[in-house]
Amino acid sequence: MSSPPDRRPGRPDGRPNLAERTGERWRPPALEPPKSGVGRLAFAVRRFLDLQVGSIWNDVAGDLGAASGKVVDVGCGAQPYRALLPPTVRYVGLDIAAAGERFGYARPDTIYFDGGRWPVEAGGADLVLCTEVLEHVIEPRVLLAEAHAALRPGGQLLMTVPFAARWHFVPYDYWRFTPSSLKHLLEEAGFADIVVRARGNALTVACYKAMALFLPLLFPQGANRLLALMLRLVALPFTPLFMALACTANLSIRGPGGDDCLGYTVKARRSRT
Repeated sequence: MSSPPDRRPGRPDGRPNLAERTGERWRPPALEPPKSGVGRLAFAVRRFLDLQVGSIWNDVAGDLGAASGKVVDVGCGAQPYRALLPPTVRYVGLDIAAAGERFGYARPDTIYFDGGRWPVEAGGADLVLCTEVLEHVIEPRVLLAEAHAALRPGGQLLMTVPFAARWHFVPYDYWRFTPSSLKHLLEEAGFADIVVRARGNALTVACYKAMALFLPLLFPQGANRLLALMLRLVALPFTPLFMALACTANLSIRGPGGDDCLGYTVKARRSRT
């Protein structure tokens, strides 16, 4: 006997079953590294307007700029943060074989693998970089164990994860992590000297969510030219508000991180013993 429809207030019938979703209505443009002067300018504008990308860039720039030896960038996508590394670094980009199908990234200088054992020398990396990847890994313990194995004793893991972020790359977005869960998982994997810092605070998140309302209008996807033009015309009067939110958010990121934040930047080391 089937159960009766749920008619409680605020829970109308007909809501979609999100467990069956296999795609998303709007996806941010692929994060590609700049290839020219104009590209570098466009990428700077992207970092200002895309608060997740901009906050990550700012957080990892110092560590990547001081990196040496061998750097393994796992889940590297289009390798957008490689430009921050010194030219003397030996860079290895890793990603899963399904990265093109699932996330739209495919580069000839990336090593693609099945998502299990990493095809790199054990204990040979000075730095493992992992930006916005862990939430897309169905078994995060496996990835962290491989990162630990890839590092030399004393080597560093530099990782970012989202927190106040929409469900993205549906259905391949599985987790949201807290500092408590990150500390637990990293200690379990054998890491020490764990530092977790928030990117932004409640004000940053409020601006980020408000800006997200305008993005499908400013950058429509899947619409014909006439509809796309109409959507942009609707958004045009709100452009000053959009820019004001972006300015406020970028200023707020410079303040102390809060319990409600865009995401977390994590540093940890493999024990020297």
